[in-house]
Amino acid sequence: MKIINGFHLKNVRGDILGGITAAVVALPLALAFGNAALGPGGAIYGLYGAVVVGFLAALFGGTPAQVSGPTGPMSVTVAGVVAGLAAVGVPRDLSAGQILPLVMAAVVIGGLLQILFGILKLGKYITLVPYSVVSGFMSGIGVIIIALQIGPLLGISTRGGVVESLSTVFSNFQPNGAAIGVAIMTLGIVFLTPRKISQWVPSPLLALLIVTPISLFFGDVALDRIGEIPKGVPSLNFPSFNQYFPIIFKAGLVLAVLGAIDSLLTSLVADNISQTKHNSDRELIGQGIGNAVAGLFSGLPGAGATMRTVINVKSGGSTPISGMVHSLVLFIVLVGAGPLAEQIPTALLAGILIKVGLDIIDWGFLRRAHKLSLKTSVVMYGVLLMTVFWDLIWAVLVGVFIANMLTIDSITETQLEGMDEDNPLSEDNQAKNALPADEKALLDRCAGEVMLFRLKGPLSFGAAKGISERMMLVRNYKILILDITDVPRLGVTATLAIEDMMQEAKNNSRKAFVAGANEKVKDRLAKFGVEGIIETRKEALETALNELA
Repeated sequence: MKIINGFHLKNVRGDILGGITAAVVALPLALAFGNAALGPGGAIYGLYGAVVVGFLAALFGGTPAQVSGPTGPMSVTVAGVVAGLAAVGVPRDLSAGQILPLVMAAVVIGGLLQILFGILKLGKYITLVPYSVVSGFMSGIGVIIIALQIGPLLGISTRGGVVESLSTVFSNFQPNGAAIGVAIMTLGIVFLTPRKISQWVPSPLLALLIVTPISLFFGDVALDRIGEIPKGVPSLNFPSFNQYFPIIFKAGLVLAVLGAIDSLLTSLVADNISQTKHNSDRELIGQGIGNAVAGLFSGLPGAGATMRTVINVKSGGSTPISGMVHSLVLFIVLVGAGPLAEQIPTALLAGILIKVGLDIIDWGFLRRAHKLSLKTSVVMYGVLLMTVFWDLIWAVLVGVFIANMLTIDSITETQLEGMDEDNPLSEDNQAKNALPADEKALLDRCAGEVMLFRLKGPLSFGAAKGISERMMLVRNYKILILDITDVPRLGVTATLAIEDMMQEAKNNSRKAFVAGANEKVKDRLAKFGVEGIIETRKEALETALNELA
């Protein structure tokens, strides 16, 4: 099999077919995301982003069959950037020419930060986000997309985020019958198209091809459309870094983080369906290059797109060639079909995005979360609400923090389950942590004069609190045995807690031993100056019995 720069040429036919199919799906979505992100006149910038990001992320990325382009989370974030800049006085209208360079500056910064993430090899950490957080975040994105499209669906012009947009709809409720008609036709096609047909012509494209011509017969009825599309290819434009730099940089950071999460989660999906293994850090670099260059050509930022990637693989795509073909097909459409795209109603794009939003929501987990775990459901719904009504990046950060704290608490319970708060040698405690018969006999001969603490699992800082809370129990016994036979790893904070417990025993004229430490743990204890280390628990019990004799 011939390979050039990592591109397998054996499957060129499958890659071309997969790329063309992915492009067919991507076309209406790119236009819809552009319109949702930037408002009237913004659809073309979604197509620019799909061409540039799709090509460069495939060329330089680390997931062979992945198709990249504008996605729901990235588009919602750009819409937030637009709203943030408008709030400080920047004219929101694209025709004014002031807001687009600022938005694209954020896109370039986001791409550069993604490249930095890849260089620093942060890819493996980004994919460690708990599923409850990912589910809540993605469902929140789905809710935002749906909420922002209610206005266009009804033919009502809206601006801003969820609250502002819905407030505008309710305060200015004058629905446009033509827009509603277009939206109903679109929703009917995207939801009801038989699978046999959608396998050949994706339902969003079918809606585009059927509803747009029908809408031309509405006569003089006022109906918002995409509008004039710039002729030719996108030109190189250097972004503006002026007095709004703090806002732009924060927006770029949000785009970088969300784009990284979005892309790497899609990479995992691609691995599962293509039986391959992606390179996370290289993927981040590829996505970063794509987004940085897209910003220079006024393209909407993108990420790995799950639906387009799945369709690409199922259609035969297996190498980066397929993603590049997808972009080339969109480029041809961009050059040759601009005048046709100008007539697409925005209500049609809103209908397509309603379907996208519903697909993004994690319905399966939403229905089951409360049955699986109350804590998990609280985290998920909390992240969902914060995503919709507060801030995307803070929703993820707060969610990750809380989820990790709950995980540490759960792990700590396991680590300390051999330590009973009132009586470490109670019958219940011994039943849960049964000793071998010979060791139990030795402990019984100690006649309640020995306190045996048994710790389990890698001890993190969470276990330190439990150890410290039981420190005063040392005074009730003549000898302390701290059994860490089942502890493969010892954190610094937990080591300090053990040191304090040993010192407490010494201060109260008690003997203290540490039993069962492996070489790594023993080395760490020695560095902290902990004395009384004995090889095994049995030897420690025998030593304790001799001390009592």
